[in-house]
Amino acid sequence: MRVRSVLAAVLSAAAAAALLTVPADAAAAPGLRTAAPAVAGQHRAGEQVTTTLREAIDALPVAEESREGYERTKFRHWVDADKNGCSTRAEVLIAEAASAPFVGAKCSLSGGVWVSPYDDMVLQDAKALDVDHVVPLAEAWDSGASAWSAAERQAYANDLDEPRALIAVSAKSNRSKADKDVAEWLPPAEAYRCTYLTDWTVVKTRWGLSIDQVEADALHRLAADCPNNEVTVTLAR
Repeated sequence: MRVRSVLAAVLSAAAAAALLTVPADAAAAPGLRTAAPAVAGQHRAGEQVTTTLREAIDALPVAEESREGYERTKFRHWVDADKNGCSTRAEVLIAEAASAPFVGAKCSLSGGVWVSPYDDMVLQDAKALDVDHVVPLAEAWDSGASAWSAAERQAYANDLDEPRALIAVSAKSNRSKADKDVAEWLPPAEAYRCTYLTDWTVVKTRWGLSIDQVEADALHRLAADCPNNEVTVTLAR
């Protein structure tokens, strides 16, 4: 179930990072903690791992990226996976609304209020929002998804099980980001940047994606100014 706090957009960087603290029962589970959640061969899909932000960044494999063969259509997105009449996009918009919209026929949305964490904009029209893949589809392709099956790419593009994977933001901020990585773009709302950095690292870890050297350098540099909070990730593959 998707459970992203709608208040994250207006928290300070330190307070926002606190959203990622480990549940007490998870912290106490035997064999749960690890300092290298993304090391190939040591973990499997469905396993939950706990580490710190900086250790998670350290564990991400560094590799050259290639966009050869990429097409957005290779990631089938905004499906209705649970057959409830609402697409992934609509599910995110409903879950992240600060004031719930009215859900009409065929999951049409009217009314509602959203706060875009990327730029602190308050929006009152669902059409003014985009649902952003925190790690863009093109970036995922570059970082390992080119070798995935079509089913795996669809699962990535519609990942409602990880609340840090998809986020409702202003269309303006999402178009500004496009398919840039953290070395090329950060949210204009500076107080949100540590949360964004953590979410980026979580998604890369969850899906076993690599980072290139420029991205690695940026992650380490930016993380030095963020709280080194614990993060818990459920691996998808």
